[in-house]
Amino acid sequence: MTSALSDPALERHFRGHKDNVTSVDISCNMKQIATGSMDSCVMIWNMKPQMRAYRFEGHKDAVFSVQFSTSGHLVASASRDKTVRLWVPSMKAESTAFRAHTASVRCVNFSRDGQTLVTASDDKTIKVWTVHRQKFLFSLNQHINWVRCAKFSPDDCLILSCSDDKTIKLWDKNSRECIHTFYEHAGYANLVDFHPSGTCIAAASTDGSVKVWDIRSHKMLQHYQVHGGVVNSLSFHPAGNFLITASSDSTMKILDLVEGKLLYTLHGHQGPVTCVSFSRTGEYFASGGSDEQVMVWKSNLDYTEYRDDVKPQHKSTSSSQAPPASSRSDPHLTSHPSVCHSQVTESSERLNGRDHTAANTQCRGRSGSHSKATHSHTNRHPSSISSTHQQTQVQTQPSDAGLPPDLAGTLEHIIGQLDILTQTVSILEQRLTLTEDKLKECLENQMEIGLHLQRGEEA
Repeated sequence: MTSALSDPALERHFRGHKDNVTSVDISCNMKQIATGSMDSCVMIWNMKPQMRAYRFEGHKDAVFSVQFSTSGHLVASASRDKTVRLWVPSMKAESTAFRAHTASVRCVNFSRDGQTLVTASDDKTIKVWTVHRQKFLFSLNQHINWVRCAKFSPDDCLILSCSDDKTIKLWDKNSRECIHTFYEHAGYANLVDFHPSGTCIAAASTDGSVKVWDIRSHKMLQHYQVHGGVVNSLSFHPAGNFLITASSDSTMKILDLVEGKLLYTLHGHQGPVTCVSFSRTGEYFASGGSDEQVMVWKSNLDYTEYRDDVKPQHKSTSSSQAPPASSRSDPHLTSHPSVCHSQVTESSERLNGRDHTAANTQCRGRSGSHSKATHSHTNRHPSSISSTHQQTQVQTQPSDAGLPPDLAGTLEHIIGQLDILTQTVSILEQRLTLTEDKLKECLENQMEIGLHLQRGEEA
């Protein structure tokens, strides 16, 4: 049987961190990758082999979270040292820092418009800040244990958070009220995220499960029990059809949300896979692990097509009706009646995960040449990929209907230029703040020297 999709392929891998990699993000232009680590450093890896990696040292303790701004001109990092830093991802490593919380900051996330940040902390709070002056705006306080993650919705109207109190909360950004609480019973969620459509959320749980909920009906849509260990991270493909997960069982899984099944199992890291993230186009994804490595993969998942409406495939099954959304009777995989997209439709299809894992093909090893960069070693690394599904078919609808291509392109260009202008102003303001701080420090030193001289003359 010929596969309709090419398998994901390991493109490059980077070495440079001296401890577990905790977070990874890819810039919008695919030229840089940002990572955080337990070694207290933020690193910026350049995709061009001849370009050196940048090591940013500023945090006093482990870095738990990193993210590029939408334009790619800033990188935010959150640390156990209770601070958040904003970096300009260049050789100069300019940054501003602010004390964000009274305990470890677990997560930092830019709003889509690049104007605000949301942070999550072990002090049980979620806080929202302006990017320009890092001005505190407001706090969300209903969690009763450490808050692991907080994310803005695609339209910046909602905030999603998860905590060790075994709850996932959905907040209205404008009213600052919790509008719904989802409950985890076996474990707690390490990371949560919005589907690109904004209608669904997914959670990576310590009990090894991945759950998808509809935020309007508050019903569980899909429940995957495909990992043999804690699920540390997940990321939606920007087209909304796929979800990738990273686990302490040393594997990553790619889930087909249309078919409701496990698509690929990926092996590459030695030890727990701690973080994973799709690029903004979905063409690539990056992963990090406790083996101190950062890997970049070609996804080969039809990344060029952005679907406004993804319709599920219906297959004839022996079971006439799907179990209720809360059912956990199937120990491997339960797919529930819907799929994540802008118009969530119901299906009575149930897919048995045991059938998919039985369809595993032989593992493939990939290896290649070794090349060096000034600050890091980059090479192709032997990896194996188990394909658990060989075909997928989806129906698409055209997007941007009614707009002439030239006008759409012009508008997109204007928006991009405005975003760059906004980020440039932000960087200038940060540099002005740094200059003001340095000037203040110089004046204080000058006054102190003057006092010493005056006391010397009096003596």
